[in-house]
Amino acid sequence: MKSVLAGLVLAAAAPALAAPVDLVTLYKDLHAHPELAFHELRSAGIMAAEARAAGFEVTEKVGRTGVVAVLKNGKGPTVLIRADMDALPVKEATGLPYASVALGQYDDGPMTPVMHACGHDIHMAVWIGTARWLAQHRNTWRGTVVMIGQPAEEASGGARAMLADGLLTRFPKPDFALALHDNSTLPAGQVSVPLFRALSISSSMDIVVKGVGGHGAYPSTTKDPVALAGRIITALQTIISRENDPFQPAVITVGSIHGGTKHNIIPDEVALQLTIRSYDSVQQQRLIDSIKRVVNGEAIAAGIPERLMPSFRGGTFGQPTLNDTPMATRLKAQFEAKLGKDRVVDLDPSMASEDFQYFGLEAKAPSVIFWLGGVAQAQWEAANAGGPAIPSLHNSGWAPDPAPTIATGVESMTAAVEMLLPAK
Repeated sequence: MKSVLAGLVLAAAAPALAAPVDLVTLYKDLHAHPELAFHELRSAGIMAAEARAAGFEVTEKVGRTGVVAVLKNGKGPTVLIRADMDALPVKEATGLPYASVALGQYDDGPMTPVMHACGHDIHMAVWIGTARWLAQHRNTWRGTVVMIGQPAEEASGGARAMLADGLLTRFPKPDFALALHDNSTLPAGQVSVPLFRALSISSSMDIVVKGVGGHGAYPSTTKDPVALAGRIITALQTIISRENDPFQPAVITVGSIHGGTKHNIIPDEVALQLTIRSYDSVQQQRLIDSIKRVVNGEAIAAGIPERLMPSFRGGTFGQPTLNDTPMATRLKAQFEAKLGKDRVVDLDPSMASEDFQYFGLEAKAPSVIFWLGGVAQAQWEAANAGGPAIPSLHNSGWAPDPAPTIATGVESMTAAVEMLLPAK
C-alpha cells in the first residue's frame, strides 16, 4: 500500500494543468489559487478533469459549483466520498513560495484577500489521489463510488445546495458516507476517528447595538453604543461561565465588531457578529435566547430608549456532526491494522462545525468524518518543546506539510473504502 501511494504522490498526472504533475505540485497550485464559497470554478474544473481522466463519469455544476464523479464497478454497496473546495477571506501570512495573493468576494460582500486557511486544498488533493487509486485498483473491489467536490462548506450551504439539486436522485444513493479534515493539532502521518461526537452545531448571529451619536467631547449628550457593545461582549461570557452546564460544551465568540468613523465621533450604532456552538439543539436554543436577554438587559441598563433597542438577525442552526459509532469503531480498527496503532490517536470532540453530516442524514446512511494530521514533524516537536505555537485552522499562518499529509490522506481514505466495499 505505501509504495503504491508514494507512486501516486510522486508521479501522477493532472491534465487540467496541461503537464504531468504530482499531487504535491497540484496541491500547491490549488493553494495558490483559492476561491470563496460558490465561486470555486477553477478548483471544480481541476477536480472534474482529474476524475474524468481516471475513468469516472463526471457531472459539474451540481449545487452551483459542485462536482459529482461516479465510478460503477459491479454489484455492491455505494460509498460517497466528500471533499470541500472553498477557501476563506483571510490574507495569507505563511511566507511560502506558493502563498496565495488571490482576491475574491462573496456574492454580497466586498473584495477581500483569500486563503486556504482551513486546508480544503489538502482535501482536494487527497480526493484526486483517492480517485486515481480506486480507478487503478478496481480489480480489488466491487460496488459504486460517488465522489463529491462540495462548494461552500465555510458558508454552511454547499451540502444542502447539492442535495437540493438532486444529488440523491440524479446519482446513486450512498449506503455509506466518508470525509476527512486536516488537523492542526496532529503531526502529519497520524489520523484520529471520533467515535461519536465529531463537530458541533454552529449558529451565526448579527447584532446591531444602537445608541445616540454625537461629539466625543460631550459623551453626556449621547448614548454611546461603543461602550455598550463593550459591556455586552464581556457580559455574554457569563452565559458560558455561570449558566452553562460545564459538562456540556458550549462556545460564544464575538468574531467581529464594527462601529464609528473617527476619533472624536460617537456613532449611532455598532455591529457585532457572533458564532454560537454546542452539541445539543435544546442547549443551542437556550444559548441564543440567553444572548438576546443579556444584550437587551445591558441596553436597558445603559438607558437606551425602547425605540433604539438592539436588533438581531440570524440565530438559526442545523445539526451537529455525529459519527455513526459502529462504522467509526470499525474504521478506527481498520486504520490501526493498515497504518499501525501508533499512527491512530484519540482527540476530544471539536467545537468547529461542518455541513458534511447532511449527506448521511438525507440518505439515511451511516457517515464518518475523521481527522488527518497536517503539522510538519519538526514544527510539532519544536512546539511541544516550548517553541512557537502551531497556527490553528482559519489562521493566516496555517501551512500543512503537504507530502506526508496528502500521502496519509490517500492511504487512510482508500483503506476506509476497502473496508466498506467487498473484494472481488
